[in-house]
Amino acid sequence: MLALSVDPSLPGMPARRVDVVMDGSPEWDRELLRQIAKSDTEAYRALFDRYAPTALALALRLVRHRPLAEESVQEAFFEVWRGADRYQESRGSVRAWIMTLVHNRAVDALRRELAQRRRADDASAYDPPVADPAADIAEALDVPKERERVRTALETLPGEQRQVLELMYFDGLSQSQVAERLTIPLGTVKSRAVLAMRKLRTQLTEVER
Repeated sequence: MLALSVDPSLPGMPARRVDVVMDGSPEWDRELLRQIAKSDTEAYRALFDRYAPTALALALRLVRHRPLAEESVQEAFFEVWRGADRYQESRGSVRAWIMTLVHNRAVDALRRELAQRRRADDASAYDPPVADPAADIAEALDVPKERERVRTALETLPGEQRQVLELMYFDGLSQSQVAERLTIPLGTVKSRAVLAMRKLRTQLTEVER
């Protein structure tokens, strides 16, 4: 089990820790949420203790950076505190709901981090940033006037190939960064990019005929 250093405390919550006996059942989770919706801090602490380690493990798998993962967990549980009354049992278990919140906050954090990196890279880049990623792909294919068709053609690519191009051209990552992000070999990234560009070129050429 991962040690969690984030603080479950909320504004106005007493520092004193109160143990809540849990039977571990889904019904008990729902009862904790009902109590949290009534601003019961003891129930909040109990739910935090129950799921925070699992939430941290999930966030770490997504962002691969502990401070960012802990921030995501903190934000997700604060959302639990503020929105406990919005939980709908018909959409899944309390655990699944919490993990969805953690996933969403981790993805948001990762996007912010990537955006910050792109801004830093842009400030020191040798080449000016491209305003339209589709135009960049079109330029690489030597069909600079076909931006809209490039966007349409992208949707027909296999998911793994489209993902590589989107990370490269839409998120501004280098091939090495894409390999790190997807945890796949750099050679695999290069081959997927080449295959994707070939398929796009073939598609656009066939349309012109």
